[in-house]
Formats: sequence, structure tokens, C-alpha cells
Amino acid sequence: MKEQLIRYRPGIDPKPTSRTDWDRVDRLTDEQIEAAALSDPDAQPLTDEELAACFRPGNLRTLRERLGLTQNAFAERFHIALETLCSWEEGRSAPAETERAYLRVIERNPEAVLAALDD
Repeated sequence: MKEQLIRYRPGIDPKPTSRTDWDRVDRLTDEQIEAAALSDPDAQPLTDEELAACFRPGNLRTLRERLGLTQNAFAERFHIALETLCSWEEGRSAPAETERAYLRVIERNPEAVLAALDD
């Protein structure tokens, strides 16, 4: 059965009614939610390895704040374009694998990075 596309123009059209049974959704157990997610081939949950490899913008912000640096100071000190850093922190883009490796090195030993950049 093909679903009909509903166009909604606020203030002009009546608000469409939801066909979702939210009471039923609220009663789902964690096991039922997991089973439903696993049964959808287009929306498979990430594995632990895939999740670990994901870029988390909050971690970058936390690193920068732990070092006591503003976005501008962090970008300047570690030779990262300010616009790029802002984009990463805001989640508008994610660093490539090489850039992620650089950020991990900064996180683990910022003094070594700074010493290498001073050469």
C-alpha cells in the first residue's frame, strides 16, 4: 500500500493527526526496542567498534577547555584553521581520520605537539 504524502502549511491546513500509537511505544521494553531496531535493515545500530570510531564534538570542546584555550587560541597554537575547528565543535563537519589522529595526539601529549611545531 502506497502512503499519501501530506503537505502541511501552518495556519492554512489543519494539523495532520499522528497515526503513531504513542502509548504502545511508551510501553515497549528495552528488549523490544532492540529487537525492532535489529529487524530494520536500513537502520542497524552501530557496533561497539563503530561507535568507538565516531567523532564526538563534545570531546574536542572538552579537550580545548581542559587546556584552558579559546577556540581561537587552540586553532592558532595547533595550526588548525579556526573555521574548521568551529565546524568540528558545532558538529557541522567531522575531521578526517588523519585529523582525528592529530587530535588524539594533542589530547594525549599537547606539549610534545607544541614542541614539534616549534621546530
